Amino acid sequence: MRNVLSERSNRKCPIAVVCSVLGTLLLIVSILICIPITIPKVLGYEPYTVISGSMEPAISTGSLVYVKDMEPEEAWVEDVIAYYGGRDQNVVITHRVVENRIKEKEFITKGDANPANDMNAVEYHNFLGRVEYAVPGLGYAAQFLSGRNGKILVISVLGLAIVLHLLSGFLEKRADNCDME
Repeated sequence: MRNVLSERSNRKCPIAVVCSVLGTLLLIVSILICIPITIPKVLGYEPYTVISGSMEPAISTGSLVYVKDMEPEEAWVEDVIAYYGGRDQNVVITHRVVENRIKEKEFITKGDANPANDMNAVEYHNFLGRVEYAVPGLGYAAQFLSGRNGKILVISVLGLAIVLHLLSGFLEKRADNCDME
């Protein structure tokens, strides 16, 4: 009788195993999705999504760029920098430095795909930093995840993973009720 009981207690409930595996996979996917945004921030990089083709082919539309803070005087010609620009000065632009006018505290920039230099100089106070890395396509995912629907999706996936793990534990405790055949 003891052998039968110990044999039964060593067997896992198949439904509990499936719930545990699915829950673990959902947790791993959630973590992997968040890594490209969170880890670089901890390391001092600020991620931005490229929404225009002005830097193609070097940086394609939809890329996620990682910008490292630095002093504007340290930017070199040919560096790709990020800065606030546009009409309302709230848009982040990534263009290449054509000239760094240290005395005037401004940059002359140009998008690689544009035929001429940008019309307006970029003042140092609008400078965010140098683009260190660009990952094609990842910007679309980052933009979605940082929005309302993306946050709801991530929280839902994490919640489902937790529910699956709780269900797995509950089923394991009640393994004698599982159909093990």
